[in-house]
Amino acid sequence: MTLRKYPGDLLLLGLFLLPVVVVAPALPWGSQGWLYSLAELAGVFALSAFLLAGMLSARIPGTDPWFGGLVRLWTIHRWLGFSAFMLVMAHVLLLALATLPMSLGTSVATLFPPLSHWEVWVGWAAFLTMLVFIAPTLGFFGTLHYQNWKRLHLLSAPALVLALVHTLMLSATAWVWWLLSALALAAIAWRKLLSPRLATKPYVVDGTDQLARDVVELRLRPKGKGIRWQAGQFVYLTPMDSSLVAGYREEHPYTIASGSGDDELKIGIKAVGDATRALLDIKPGAEVRIEGPYGTFFENAALAQKGTGLPGEPRKQLWLAGGIGITPFVAGARDRVGNTVAQGPDACLFYLANRPERAYYLDELVRIAEACDGFEVHTHYMNEHGVITRDYLAERCPDFAEREVYLCGPPGMINHLQTLLRHEGVPAHRIHTEAFDFL
Repeated sequence: MTLRKYPGDLLLLGLFLLPVVVVAPALPWGSQGWLYSLAELAGVFALSAFLLAGMLSARIPGTDPWFGGLVRLWTIHRWLGFSAFMLVMAHVLLLALATLPMSLGTSVATLFPPLSHWEVWVGWAAFLTMLVFIAPTLGFFGTLHYQNWKRLHLLSAPALVLALVHTLMLSATAWVWWLLSALALAAIAWRKLLSPRLATKPYVVDGTDQLARDVVELRLRPKGKGIRWQAGQFVYLTPMDSSLVAGYREEHPYTIASGSGDDELKIGIKAVGDATRALLDIKPGAEVRIEGPYGTFFENAALAQKGTGLPGEPRKQLWLAGGIGITPFVAGARDRVGNTVAQGPDACLFYLANRPERAYYLDELVRIAEACDGFEVHTHYMNEHGVITRDYLAERCPDFAEREVYLCGPPGMINHLQTLLRHEGVPAHRIHTEAFDFL
């Protein structure tokens, strides 16, 4: 159960159900009022989900492992927002149906009363504001640009305020909404106003290593006390160099490529947009701000095994990487160099690339494999071998289906490998992925 693995889930569930527990007993559940009560309950669930989504925007470093990592929190946040939107529509529909037996005019007047009933029109304003910032993120208008998504998401704050005003004017149990709204607004204030100053640390670019035409590794050193991290975690990086052609003061998530004991913070970056392309030319001495670390990529195996209740040694691991998704595995490999105590279980890495020149870090990974027992590296080039197959994996790693599996790479690769692994009987709790797909 996730409540056993992630204690934060219990907190989320309690906060989500609190308004229902307070409001539901006071609703008219008699034979004449049950449909109206369902409408009110849908509205309660909608605002509860909306407020909880606001709370999850806080992104406080060090707390995300309570909830299974920041990527899992992104997923929960997105589903809460979508659920709130759908529940608002259910609220409106059920209100119309509850009053329809009286007359069509009564039903219409309930939803669209005179302007003097401004609290109802505030509710409509909240719904329309939600529609503006949620609909594009659901893909209704194609792929949304990252910065446009961030700007649209700012509308969540006024939508939340409008929804609260609507509810507070019509609710007899205002205290529960004041409590949850205080938590949600505090989270938004932390994220937008305080965290850029209090949750980030200044770093300086020591240098860059060109790994390919469109891929570099940044080497960063802290100005003062830096962060501590584990292999597989990631950070938000904000360039503070105003001479960059794009990305100045824009935060983006990047996986850490350095081992947990390294002095330098290393980040592999591939040019996939204007901001990342600009970072290819960042100059030594430039300042960046680092927030984090976040993520539980390699910790998920221990959590999964703990969740089964089965004792024993950690499973051997299968690492499957493609493109810039190699970076968490580079960190895991670098952790093994000169660290015989914390090398972890045996790991077999398959490096998937289109062609040899796109296999960044390969020479270093091979050297690490030669120097460390229990670590193997295999390459698979799409241009030579086509799509990776079950037989290709089994020939080089016969027990691959019995291992703990980690995937990181392009969505197409992830989908193909997940299908392959499930076909081979690998249960979902032994397949771990981490992708920054939060739009």
